[in-house]
Amino acid sequence: MKVIIPTAGLGRRLRPHTFTVPKALLSVAGKPIIGHILDRVVEWGGSRVTVIIGNFGEQVEAYVRENYDLEADFRMQEQTLGLGHAVLTGLDPGDRELLVILGDTIIDTDMAPVVTRGVTSIGVREVEDPRKMGVVVVEEGQVKRLIEKPAEPPSKLVIVGIYYIRDGELLGKAIKETIERGITVKGEYQMTDALQIMLEWGEAIETFPIDGWYDCGRLETILATNRYLFDRNGPGEQGAEISEGMLIQPVAIGHGTSIERAVVGPYVSIGRNTVVRDACIRNSVIGDDVVIERALLEDTLIGNRAEVKGRFQKFNVGASSRVEP
Repeated sequence: MKVIIPTAGLGRRLRPHTFTVPKALLSVAGKPIIGHILDRVVEWGGSRVTVIIGNFGEQVEAYVRENYDLEADFRMQEQTLGLGHAVLTGLDPGDRELLVILGDTIIDTDMAPVVTRGVTSIGVREVEDPRKMGVVVVEEGQVKRLIEKPAEPPSKLVIVGIYYIRDGELLGKAIKETIERGITVKGEYQMTDALQIMLEWGEAIETFPIDGWYDCGRLETILATNRYLFDRNGPGEQGAEISEGMLIQPVAIGHGTSIERAVVGPYVSIGRNTVVRDACIRNSVIGDDVVIERALLEDTLIGNRAEVKGRFQKFNVGASSRVEP
């Protein structure tokens, strides 16, 4: 089974971090988002992965090749024209069984029953406000209608970023049909509209429930996902050198990081070669090569190579930045 992971989105809601790092490589619970996704792909038996890349795509490719023994290829989406266009970029003639997983969404489910059943299926769950998502109308267990970002949603059931496709070649034809018809939402070609065309062509589509759905598209959801993954998996890498400091688990700390006269945790992920000195940090994600001194940090996201000194507040600090009194 082929797996397509689109990661080319610009990640505007996560700026300033995505000015220097692709969203898929932002860390949660000691590992980049795409690492958690690929861990599940391996659990589900996936071995062929096509990653759709955009800005800083070489960073994504380097991470995957260095950390995973998968048959992987990387395809540039030259223009960010929507999820449908991204998936089309990853399709090949003759593709059949296909799994599509969004590169900024961590899904906690077992895909084996869905794959075994062999019917085109989409992961769904109910939300209070579905207007910014793909909405699904189901009757007697079958999908009857799909609408992308409707102003007046006919249901609260939405697509949550994972798709099992029985016939990848048919999906490709449907995406090309949306392009030929000019069917877009805010100038982008969507999977939702392509699946609606497949319905019109007679393809049976079912749904499967997703309870564990963790979107990493905003600061607050990254921190919530960080907590969830620690609760599910326990502590991560413990690479810290500690001098008169304390770790309150769960935490994940990369090698080369120094904790000096500091309290770190719970729910803190720190990258490599970082210095935390005379500080207290909890419920935060800190990047590589960071310096934190004389600071009390909570609910904070700090990018690589940043410096934060002498502050007590929440931060959202991008890479190569400096915050001082």
